[in-house]
Amino acid sequence: MASSRWRYVALATMLLLLVPVIAACGTSTTTGGTNTPTKTFKIGLVTDIGGLNDKSFNHLADLGLEKAKTDLHIQGDVKESHSNADYVPNLTGFATQGYDLVIGVGFLMASAVGSVSAQFPNTKFALIDALPADAQGNNVTRSNVVSLLFKEQEAGALVGVVAGMLEKAGKTKLGKNTISAVGGVSIPPVNHYIAGYKWAATKEDPGIKVLVGYSNDFTDPTKCAGVASTQIGSGADVVFQVAGGCGNGALTTAGKQGVYSIGVDADQGYVDSSVIASALKRVDTATYDAIQSVVKGTFQSGPSTFSLANDGVGYQADQQSLITPDIQAELTNVENQIKSGAVTVPDTIP
Repeated sequence: MASSRWRYVALATMLLLLVPVIAACGTSTTTGGTNTPTKTFKIGLVTDIGGLNDKSFNHLADLGLEKAKTDLHIQGDVKESHSNADYVPNLTGFATQGYDLVIGVGFLMASAVGSVSAQFPNTKFALIDALPADAQGNNVTRSNVVSLLFKEQEAGALVGVVAGMLEKAGKTKLGKNTISAVGGVSIPPVNHYIAGYKWAATKEDPGIKVLVGYSNDFTDPTKCAGVASTQIGSGADVVFQVAGGCGNGALTTAGKQGVYSIGVDADQGYVDSSVIASALKRVDTATYDAIQSVVKGTFQSGPSTFSLANDGVGYQADQQSLITPDIQAELTNVENQIKSGAVTVPDTIP
């Protein structure tokens, strides 16, 4: 009897020792030592037609995704769109596979996200640069869509200060008191940038002439190169590109023809030596924030706006020697006025 009793005690002890091991099989331990359910969030990113190599907003969205993969330990996958016809299939592919968040990059994806998000109400979506829309282009409400919007006009205003003051001081190369902007397609995010640029340049130099042209393309650098070349031929000696990958052709054309240029969305000083500044749009930050909200369970639908006030837009001086103390002082002044609400930068081109 005694030996049987000891066998029972030994068996009970072994079972007690196994309990923590069994419990741990269904959990993972965080750095703080707290056991949390194992779940790898799946995030799908669908690019616009510019693709990941646009050196602009598609690239930035991917940077945000990559940061989230490192910081938040998510699974992140990308589908590149090569035409508008790819939007719906790419978005639908991720939603069908049960991804926790599907991100559509770009204003042109508004109707596609509007349609697919209605078909998958239990899937969360983030749409960069637009509100979801119906097939007719009318904005619609979707409880599972967050729209990541930007006040591009504020970033445009800051580089417009630089262009206007350089032109007024006679520090540009052609001396015809003319600057320009090369847009891709005439859509709100593009026109916001140009509106702010023109407003600020004219504020600094009321006599300045601002040429505006569109390539009607976001991918082919030769088309933007042609628009920029025509503008430079008309006297523009500062060229602001607002055309994604296409706009890289405007930057390199400015370099070849000996005038200054301004980049867009990301710091594009590395694209060409002619780049004196870049208007920044922190798509990477917005993308990361949207992913983090899903992981943390704080996702909220509707518009989420990024501006100077919350460091969602800004500028980068790529040729610091040109930003003289008077230009820097004016940049700080204009930035502070915008942040405080003392001035409102227009988002439509006059």
